Amino acid sequence: MQLIAEDLVIDRGSRRIIDGLSFAVKGGEALVLTGANGIGKTTLLRTLAGFIRPFRGVIRLDGGDDELTLGEQSHVVGHTNAVKSSLSVAENAGFWNTYLNVGLDSGQDPALRIAASLRHFGLEDLSDFPAAYLSAGQKRRLGLARLLVARRPVWLLDEPTASLDTASSERLVAAVNDHTSSGGLAVIATHLPLGLERARTLDLAAQRMAA
Repeated sequence: MQLIAEDLVIDRGSRRIIDGLSFAVKGGEALVLTGANGIGKTTLLRTLAGFIRPFRGVIRLDGGDDELTLGEQSHVVGHTNAVKSSLSVAENAGFWNTYLNVGLDSGQDPALRIAASLRHFGLEDLSDFPAAYLSAGQKRRLGLARLLVARRPVWLLDEPTASLDTASSERLVAAVNDHTSSGGLAVIATHLPLGLERARTLDLAAQRMAA
């Protein structure tokens, strides 16, 4: 499997954000996007997810499911956590399990998958706790737990360590490393070094200067 972008040009309003960008990410590796605020990291991720249409260029997932879009084969985690405050921690994970696994046979009992995702992100003792009362870091971990309740070959993560302490960031890094070690791929925008295995860096500031 390989995510390929060729000669991408992306505009937002009258401003050109990305100009002539090409890259490829193979299954089994992560691509870390770096650069200052406003350089285009979020815009690029949203374009890969299908939320923004590029002005020019091609994005494709070789080796993926031809009947699904790239976005439908991706976990997309942005700046918000997509946590439903009216539900408990376990109910939030259950919602994502139902929503993300529609029509799919994961081969694992849903209850076991939900429990494993909450355990990985250190939320098992809060499973019955109302999400409205979680701290910012706990809400972020709950938002990230959806990465593990359904399999998606592509992870598109925008500043995923926001609100996380060091220990929680290490839980995320472990999840990404497990994902790539099993053949998945990830594109991650971050300001902080994550220490990921099997990772390359794409500096969008350098790319813009080259363009």
